[in-house]
Amino acid sequence: MPQNRINSHPILEIPVSKIIEFFWQGKPFQAKEGETIASALIANGINIFGHHPKDDEPLGIFCANGQCSQCMVLVDGKPIKSCMTKVKPGMDVMPAEGLPDISALPIEESISSNEHKLTEIMKIPVLIIGGGPAGLSAAIELGNLGLDVLLVDDKSQLGGKLVLQTHRFFGSTKAVYAGTRGVDIAKILSGQIEALDSVEVWLETTAVAIFEEKTVGLWRVDWNEYVLVKPDVLLVATGARERSLPFKGNTLPGIFGAGAFQTLVNRDLVKPTDNLFIIGGGNVGLIAGYHALQAGINVVGLVEAMPQCGGYKVHEDKLARFGVPILTSHTILEAKGKDHVKSVIIAEIDENFQPIQGTEKEIPCDCVLIAVGLNPVDEFIQKANEVKMPVFAAGDAEEIAEASAAMYAGKIKGLEIAQYLGYDIPKIPEQWREFETILKSRPGEVISIDEDIHHGDVFPVMHCRQEIPCDPCASVCPNNLIQINPDDIRGIPEFCSLDGKNCIACERCVAICPGLAITLVDFRKDPLHPIVSIPLEFSQHTISVGDTVSVTDVDGNILAYVPVTFIRTLRKFSHTLIVRVQTPAEVATRIAGIRIPTEWNQQEESLDKYHQQTEQENIVCRCEHVSADTIRDLVQSGVRDINQIKAATKATMGACGGKTCLSLIKKIFREEGVSIDKITEPTQRPVFVEISLDTLANNHQEGQG
Repeated sequence: MPQNRINSHPILEIPVSKIIEFFWQGKPFQAKEGETIASALIANGINIFGHHPKDDEPLGIFCANGQCSQCMVLVDGKPIKSCMTKVKPGMDVMPAEGLPDISALPIEESISSNEHKLTEIMKIPVLIIGGGPAGLSAAIELGNLGLDVLLVDDKSQLGGKLVLQTHRFFGSTKAVYAGTRGVDIAKILSGQIEALDSVEVWLETTAVAIFEEKTVGLWRVDWNEYVLVKPDVLLVATGARERSLPFKGNTLPGIFGAGAFQTLVNRDLVKPTDNLFIIGGGNVGLIAGYHALQAGINVVGLVEAMPQCGGYKVHEDKLARFGVPILTSHTILEAKGKDHVKSVIIAEIDENFQPIQGTEKEIPCDCVLIAVGLNPVDEFIQKANEVKMPVFAAGDAEEIAEASAAMYAGKIKGLEIAQYLGYDIPKIPEQWREFETILKSRPGEVISIDEDIHHGDVFPVMHCRQEIPCDPCASVCPNNLIQINPDDIRGIPEFCSLDGKNCIACERCVAICPGLAITLVDFRKDPLHPIVSIPLEFSQHTISVGDTVSVTDVDGNILAYVPVTFIRTLRKFSHTLIVRVQTPAEVATRIAGIRIPTEWNQQEESLDKYHQQTEQENIVCRCEHVSADTIRDLVQSGVRDINQIKAATKATMGACGGKTCLSLIKKIFREEGVSIDKITEPTQRPVFVEISLDTLANNHQEGQG
């Protein structure tokens, strides 16, 4: 088997998969049945999938979500996205070296003979594009009402980004399964869909276009079939695509979007790196860093341009407990390497986000994770509005927020669609919309922890001191001793005795907390050396009873070295270890986590061999390799029409259709002091996703010549 595999994981089960053989550049390699070409190549240590035809620079994956075309390879001479195409036995895969010779491909008989297949139009009350948390939740509501629904998704399983999330979710326990891991929520929602007779699901089906006839073109990959659907109502729940970031060397193999990294690690159990560097301190970057640690990957550092991380403080604390350097008011200047990233140059920035000269630092790494925000996949919404097709949107396609908010938004949109179609159902309560707003809210200010907290002989300590929507700890306490305002679950949980009831040390609150931010302090046996119960989401073989471990506060500062006295898991909260340690009384309530002995962040590697300069530029358009400097020069020369930029540079004209570069081009306009209302948007074409021309050529609608 290839070496770049994750063979043990504290949360995920390692499935037994059938091994198949495929060929890369004529040489045999092994893959797991059902995995994508991209994952199989990286598992075999292959990171360069081809070279760009413009500058011959090496290319690997970036998004692993079908949104860009950087992972293109040739299969049987045809260019395909390796991140979206499954490996098949005996498949012959070649790198995309320059442009394929189209003239060498065989001409299909059906095309040359002008024999076309009549594409029938399928009519359906509701079409949902996207099988993530929003789309699934809407389909469940509609299916429960008996409406006929067609739900399509371009992946091979339902759940969207839920299938990449191994952590427990925040939000409301009753409304959106807070306290449950994302991978398990995906299974719950999928199971509910399977039980609904009126909901039909098409997986590995890509929505490619919306046409003037108010039809949606769908490409069913496994069926090799192109279908036109005319819904009474369209729901767009297509999620979001990751933003890129222009810096020198930003397209080197080994530089991924956060979603691509989580896809490799958490979905496909591929280990793409030994030493990871993260750009971006929002929830996406912080969570991905924690997932890397769980997979045994060293996180050498994280930079965030703002003075503080924008994600939940409890996510940041998880990294801090393991000694991950988190550098705020810092940015990346350059990624170095010839065929693969080898190091990054970072620097501190001033209040105008400009690098401060003399603060540059070089950090060795073999992978860079870009987590600088998301853009909604909203082109289907815009086109539907243009052709006056009845359309609704939910989840990140409508507004970027957490997955818990997407689930609740999908539920509301499902009922709104039913009302639009004339179903007699009760009016949606205004409280629901207020609760949706709560779930979408940004984290509040961080409040100092009360160091003198002490409630009896045994009690939980809440180390989460930031207002975020979350209530699992209150919902799980058998004596209702943990209180959160039920009307606004953003409040900070508080422990209090009620009606003479006391904590029974069940440790459920410790196990269920999504932020791993609750410990239990027990003074009953020894007031001078109490027992502290601490949550740990790492494999049990990493820690044993009798070990001496370092315990830390919320910020990762080591408080003491203490012995482990007991380890257990609770049946309903599997994969979270409850580690009991005996500690000095003076630090007991301050202990928030354990830093288990590892080799992470212990390398003393010389940087001498990493000083090779990269030849790559700060690329904005990944398809056409157009640099940020080129775009900036055009803006400074007075260009205000993006169509003119297209004509001059081919930016936005590549295979991805501007999905990754258009937002960056607009960002350059803003940086140059040009407001968005002063620029002309590019012309939007109806086909948004790459599809072979022979597929369209072989089909025509009734009434067309």
